Amino acid sequence: MLGRRTAATLLLWWRQIFCRENALERIDLVHSSMERIEINLRAKTVARRSVSGRSLDFAVINPAYVGKKTKYIYAAEGGRSSSRAGLAKIDLSLCTPNSDDCVVASRLYGPGCYGGEPFFVAREPNNPAAEEDDGYLVTYVHNENTEESKFLVMDAKSPNLEIVASVKLPQRVPYGFHGLFVTEDDLNKLQ
Repeated sequence: MLGRRTAATLLLWWRQIFCRENALERIDLVHSSMERIEINLRAKTVARRSVSGRSLDFAVINPAYVGKKTKYIYAAEGGRSSSRAGLAKIDLSLCTPNSDDCVVASRLYGPGCYGGEPFFVAREPNNPAAEEDDGYLVTYVHNENTEESKFLVMDAKSPNLEIVASVKLPQRVPYGFHGLFVTEDDLNKLQ
């Protein structure tokens, strides 16, 4: 869950899972949706709206914006059943009660290719003047047709989340594997 608060309102972005049947019996019918939820504390009302018709899950932001107002969310985009076939970039400034789709960039991995949770890595982590989306999205992708796995690095600013590096992995990384990016400075602080 991501969000921010003013004196009278709480604004949240939340993942909602819809399933037409029992999720344990028919996982292929699961659909994850990112929702904008506005809670008006004075009027005591709640308004909910989907930010896209796409199946989105595993949302992340630039870690430098945790606890601050953020403009972008990056989420894994659904494919068959619960598999993630791509990534989407959501512009929260476009998520108004009247908007239909706030996705401003996306990338599909290709036929038979499914990925995991994305992670945002700043291009210059120590640059306070850097734009919020100036960085990379990294994730693992497995090709079920060739049984090959890759580590992908995508440009978070580009309109199609352009792949800037692809590293073939010697072993498959299981779906659902969560990641964390640690800078050299962070590692040095541990010593």
